[in-house]
Amino acid sequence: MTEPAIAVPDYAGLVRFLVKPFLETPDSLKVDCEISSRSRVWVRLAFEGTDKGRVFGRGGRNIQAIRDVLEGVAKAAGHTALLDVFGTQKEGSDHGSDESFSPRRSEAPPRPSGVPRVVPKPKPRLSE
Repeated sequence: MTEPAIAVPDYAGLVRFLVKPFLETPDSLKVDCEISSRSRVWVRLAFEGTDKGRVFGRGGRNIQAIRDVLEGVAKAAGHTALLDVFGTQKEGSDHGSDESFSPRRSEAPPRPSGVPRVVPKPKPRLSE
């Protein structure tokens, strides 16, 4: 008696299903999936840069939920999954055709010269 073959999930279709509702321009969505011989799944996702905030959500909640679902399905199939997100810019941009999403720390704007730095005074400590 032979065991039934386990079907490989449609990872690209799953990610497409989860991401499309967040996009204002769903036609720009591109999903690519690669499964290595060592049971690793690599899903690459690209969409218009203007949809980045909606896909990622506050604090990255949306994209983390999508990653969690992908990892859960992959684990059930005996795989490990990785989701990479890329953005595409509209034609005519000076920055090229692809923009990699990477969290960047925003820098504080420089203070104008002659303006002192305001440092709060420490609160007095109550003695016991």
